[in-house]
Amino acid sequence: MPMVVGVVAGVVVAAILVLIGLFKAMWRVAEPNEALVISGSKHRTEGLEEGMGFRIVTGRGTLVLPGVQAVRKLSLDLNETELHVDCVTHQGIPLKVRGVVIFKVGDDFVSIANASRRFLDQQKLMAERVHNVFAGHLRSIVGGLTVEDMIRDREKLTAQTRAACGTEMEKLGLIVDSLQIHEIEDPTGYIQNLAMPHAAAVQRDARIAQAEANRLATEAEQQSFARMAEATRDSEILQAGYQAERDKAAAKARQAGPLADAGARQEVVVQETRVAELEAHRREQQLQADVRKPADAKAYEKRTLAEAERDARISAAQAKAKETELAAAAEATRVKTAAGAEAEATKTRGSATAAATRATGEAEAAAAQARGLADAEATKAKGLAEAEAIKARAAALAENQEAVVAQQLAENWPEIVKAGASAFGSVDNMVVLNGADGMADMLAKALTMGGTGLGLARQLLASMNQNSQPTNGTSPSLNGIAAPPSQKVPVEKEG
Repeated sequence: MPMVVGVVAGVVVAAILVLIGLFKAMWRVAEPNEALVISGSKHRTEGLEEGMGFRIVTGRGTLVLPGVQAVRKLSLDLNETELHVDCVTHQGIPLKVRGVVIFKVGDDFVSIANASRRFLDQQKLMAERVHNVFAGHLRSIVGGLTVEDMIRDREKLTAQTRAACGTEMEKLGLIVDSLQIHEIEDPTGYIQNLAMPHAAAVQRDARIAQAEANRLATEAEQQSFARMAEATRDSEILQAGYQAERDKAAAKARQAGPLADAGARQEVVVQETRVAELEAHRREQQLQADVRKPADAKAYEKRTLAEAERDARISAAQAKAKETELAAAAEATRVKTAAGAEAEATKTRGSATAAATRATGEAEAAAAQARGLADAEATKAKGLAEAEAIKARAAALAENQEAVVAQQLAENWPEIVKAGASAFGSVDNMVVLNGADGMADMLAKALTMGGTGLGLARQLLASMNQNSQPTNGTSPSLNGIAAPPSQKVPVEKEG
């Protein structure tokens, strides 16, 4: 009987130990920074769709059937990824944005489920995936901003980046705890150039303030030195006055007794006079030592300082003159070089001008020669034509002299009438008798002169045909006929 009880007790203890072992093998506890994802049976979790095939446990324990269900852990710790993104702004300026993203899996079951589907076996790649998401959105956002916007309002850049990545991070089951833009690198120096005007203004104001402070300090020092010198002068003047008064009082005191006893103590007076002279000499030496020598020393100091300042100004003037001389020499060298270059250019231009002038002259000479030849040919043709005309007139004159003379007179009739009317040109006052009849009679006589000229021409032609013949082979013409010098044309005048 005791043996049976012992066996039963042993079996019970063994059963309890087995149950404890099975319980430990089946019981899983989720740590505060992790979530248990249990798959292998159908479960319904609040906020998730039905039939997802896995269960999520956070912050508590749960039973798991070994061989039937699988348990895996998803970390809920913070993760960090560095952002190193090369961007281009709206102005086309390349920038390098440096930042950090701190993220984690969301605490709600929806976020844990989304993260489990995507990162359960790839939790080490989570930072790389987040970096790619933020890099793409950051490039897009920077492309719409200017450098000035990014510098002045980084919070705006951060907020836009978080807002743009929020939807994608939610799909991944991740939340962003922090996004910081640490640095904006500018390889082109654009940001540095933006800061240069402000830095120059600050440096200018600092230099102006320093110069103003130096000026005020110098003025204060000079005023202090002046007041010290004035106080020293006044003190020395007062000391000299007091010393003179003391010496005068002492002299009076010393002379009062001897003057009262002058008659009886003449020798004493003589001795005291000598003593007074010696005392005066001593005081003079004392004054020399106390007043004059310090005054001479101060005068010498001032004179030496003045000479040093004068020498400094002379040295500065000489340096300025030397600098001016060197600048003038450099300018002279530059002017000489420029003059040589200009002379060479002028020489080249002169050569080109001479060549052009020579070519122009040759062209003009050829043109003049051509014009001369053309004029000679024209003159020759004109002479030949005139000769032919003279020959034709001569032949006509030989055949019908009166017709030729009549033609010549008809062609020159206006000049003949004008010459006849010129007789009245010098008449200032004319008295015509018989009115209109007298005027008609006078005009008729003037015209009669033309007829008389016609008759005279006929007589001349007749006489030439009878008395002379052409000796040079040319025919006589009307143009070659000249009236005898003594022959006059009869003109009737009104008496």
